[in-house]
Amino acid sequence: MVNIHPTAIVSSKAKLGENVSVGAFSVIHDDVEIGDNTFITSHSVIYNGARIGKNCKIYQGVSIAHIPQISNLQDVASFAMIGEGTTIHEFVTIHKASKEGNFTSVGKNVLLMAYAHIAHDVLIGDNCIIVNAVQIGGHVHVDDWAIIGGSTPIHQFCKVGKHAMVGAAFKVVKDVPPFVLAGEEPMRFSGLNSVGLRRRGFTPEQLDTLKKVYKIIYDSGLNVTQAKEQIKNEFPSDPLVKEVIDFIENSKRGIIPR
Repeated sequence: MVNIHPTAIVSSKAKLGENVSVGAFSVIHDDVEIGDNTFITSHSVIYNGARIGKNCKIYQGVSIAHIPQISNLQDVASFAMIGEGTTIHEFVTIHKASKEGNFTSVGKNVLLMAYAHIAHDVLIGDNCIIVNAVQIGGHVHVDDWAIIGGSTPIHQFCKVGKHAMVGAAFKVVKDVPPFVLAGEEPMRFSGLNSVGLRRRGFTPEQLDTLKKVYKIIYDSGLNVTQAKEQIKNEFPSDPLVKEVIDFIENSKRGIIPR
């Protein structure tokens, strides 16, 4: 059964799963798919290209899959994907991708707080928390379990690694490696995200290894290339260390400094 408020406008072409609820004055366009048990409260607009998973909560005034904010861009058949179990609070905006067939993606069990903006071609992993008024530019990648503090702007094409935590209201203009805390102005490495990692079940041995890795990167006096080679020699088969090395090797904007 689908529960649609009498004032909502829902296209007959949209595909709504079981137990979907659409609140007052919301609008759902033609090329939209919404999974079972998702509810949408009042005054939201779900545009063509939205693909919303099961068990999502979408609060008032949310906009999903609108055309990207790019000068002279023509509307194309692209997508905005929302993973199951994700909660999207009031007045969040999520734009679809800028090229035909591509997608903006928000993962599973993500919390997007009020007034956050997710621009075109952004990829957000699973279990992330994007706090109030975070502004994420185009083509940004925020990996699994990352937390972005309130009112933080993230420059286009930047990356934030897994389990990283970015402090509130500090702009991100370089890549933030996995497992770290980042803050201050200009943004810098502020240590390991030890509290968050312990809460997620990381062992003392794993934390000790990561501390040693980041000590080599930031406190050894080596440049990034030299530090990377030393880490590879000292920790040749550790999967968490490989996560750090792979992130650094794939960084286009360079990682945040000490």
